Amino acid sequence: MKPPPLRIHRPTTLEDTLDLLSEHSAAGKVLAGGQSLVPVLNMRLAAPSDLIDITAVSGLDELLVTGNDGQTEIIVGARATHRRVERSAEIAAANPLLGEALRFVAHPAVRNRGTTVGSIAHADPNGEMPMILALTGGRVDVRSTRGERSLEADELNVGPLETCLEADELITRAVFPGLPAEARAGFDELARRSGDYGLAGVGMIVDVDDDTVTGLRCGFISVTDVPEILNLDALVSGTGLNDAPEAADAVVDAVRNFIDPGGDIQASADYRRHLTGVLASRLFRRLCRGENPRKRAGGTRRPATDTKRGRA
Repeated sequence: MKPPPLRIHRPTTLEDTLDLLSEHSAAGKVLAGGQSLVPVLNMRLAAPSDLIDITAVSGLDELLVTGNDGQTEIIVGARATHRRVERSAEIAAANPLLGEALRFVAHPAVRNRGTTVGSIAHADPNGEMPMILALTGGRVDVRSTRGERSLEADELNVGPLETCLEADELITRAVFPGLPAEARAGFDELARRSGDYGLAGVGMIVDVDDDTVTGLRCGFISVTDVPEILNLDALVSGTGLNDAPEAADAVVDAVRNFIDPGGDIQASADYRRHLTGVLASRLFRRLCRGENPRKRAGGTRRPATDTKRGRA
């Protein structure tokens, strides 16, 4: 399989990139890591006239943790690869959920090329990063020749593989808030075999004060069309950490009632709903036990099940 005929542009500055996007917005595509776009082109599922390769554009490879009015933020530039984000000890200390989820993205070879911002722009409902951005309350910064704007995560996705970005706009960076020291966060998913997309996945943030749960937020992959966040603060607030097994049953019921998965050749809708509940129960119990990824900052734990092909 080969892509359709196209022209490739390799700008080196952001200004040139935006000019090219403005010129070719009707039939152009941005190429970053290419781990999603190239297969789509090879299968002739898309036929852009022009590719704008941003891999040499200066200023888009930033990766840093900053403090802003007492709030820690993780800034991930458009060229920063999954692997760089995953292996950053500083990011793991500020928000362990990113590294926890990234270890489920395809294989190391794909994460070495695929970009986190590209995955967010791709807006795949099976993708971890769009959901993690929404679960943590993050945003993206967007530029075009017309100006710049910021979009909150819940504004960005409007449908499967569809965002509210204009054709001439480029996401220059994603910004993930850091997590409070007392928060416990984790991610889990299940795939049929190594390299497959996850059949279902759950991200979770549990807020804790001493030995009491004060809040709970859940996000999902492969069972919703866009990242939808389930807030269960009212359900679990006041629950003692030792009472997690009992509270987990109520969490599972709420999760299964919230999602509306579809069925396909890989799994029926009923199975995806059941599996999501199982993952949510396991994750909630684990976090209440204090098995916090923050304690493994900078580690290289391999998930129990490798998952899916890479994106962006």
